[in-house]
Amino acid sequence: MSLSICLTPFTSSPQSLPRFSLFKPIKPPAISTPTKLSTLPCSRSAHKNPNPPLISPEKPRWENLLFTAASLYPLYVTVGGVIACLRPSTFSWFVERGPASYSLSLGFIMLSMGLTLELRDLFSLFKKRPFSILYGCVAQYTIMPAFGMIISKSLGLPPSVSVGLILLSCCPGGTASNVVTLISQGDVPLSIVMTVCTTLGAAFLTPLLTKILAGTYVHVDAVKLSISTLQVVVAPILLGTYAQSTFPAAVKVVTPFAPLLAVLASSLLACSVFSENIIRLNSSMLLASSLSPEVSPLIRAQAILSGELGVILLSVLLLHFAGFFVGYISAAISGFREPQRRAISIEVGMQNSSLGVVLATSHFTSPMVALGPAMSAVIMNIMGSSLGFFWRYVDPSDACPTFEVDNK
Repeated sequence: MSLSICLTPFTSSPQSLPRFSLFKPIKPPAISTPTKLSTLPCSRSAHKNPNPPLISPEKPRWENLLFTAASLYPLYVTVGGVIACLRPSTFSWFVERGPASYSLSLGFIMLSMGLTLELRDLFSLFKKRPFSILYGCVAQYTIMPAFGMIISKSLGLPPSVSVGLILLSCCPGGTASNVVTLISQGDVPLSIVMTVCTTLGAAFLTPLLTKILAGTYVHVDAVKLSISTLQVVVAPILLGTYAQSTFPAAVKVVTPFAPLLAVLASSLLACSVFSENIIRLNSSMLLASSLSPEVSPLIRAQAILSGELGVILLSVLLLHFAGFFVGYISAAISGFREPQRRAISIEVGMQNSSLGVVLATSHFTSPMVALGPAMSAVIMNIMGSSLGFFWRYVDPSDACPTFEVDNK
């Protein structure tokens, strides 16, 4: 999960699309401008520059640096995951204070989102493009939960691991998807509104779907899950929006720092849970280390992946791959243009793994339930970033969409 400051569509033409951002710049343009999104001109020159800038040039340099630092979330969580494998004790100070420390971290991340979120702007865009937004939200809460259940059954995962995978699949979209959509030349406003809508809906849908799909493995208290989601997700977002409207001067000062701090909190949360469970996976590591020194690295890797670690890794990989692939195919079949297909694909495939970690550690006795969401934070961002950079250099076949589907 990551948080973005300025989501600016790629264009080098004099007349650019308006910026729409979860993390509002100091002087943001209003969404409800006279010009509608569906009638904006589109320039083919947007795809002639292979390396357009990701940072808005009119912003102060220090804000650009903060944006660049926040966009390196996949790097932070990957490095943290390596440290968790080599020295799990590095995160012991944070693990020992869990699950309270986990809940507070996620609450801070959601508060950062709320501080830069204007609900009236979201409602305005929702009125203009209801079909595409509703379609994306439905895809989020149908494709991923279905494949979470299918993969756990197909691989014969242990009950605790199955519950963790299903819980992860029932979580809302993560805000890392907004940055990846920007990189991939997708529909950024659609991605942002989908993230907000699925996050607000998580208070009801995540507990309900988890109870339906994971209730066959363990007892799931949907009411307690819903209360926790309200406390650590919905309440901080609403508090942030209230603070923005009540104390605009103070919020204006802290807003540029919010994305980077939220990214660091998310990385710490994922890597701490990963380090807590890495000790339980040492059996796979010991099996590999007991092999003869003459054994090839390929066989050593096979020995590691053949154990419990490999099964969990495979299940998370398959889940996110299914989200990216089926999300794109379903959007294409439904008649969406290429930018919307990419946005829906990325939004469906990238989950709010931090919420999965918090709910797993707070409501399930087995620590293995949280391992899938924790590993997802690393795997999901690597897969999503790779897909984003691939699409970054592939021109959409319909670079000037007509938004026909959006007007349904």
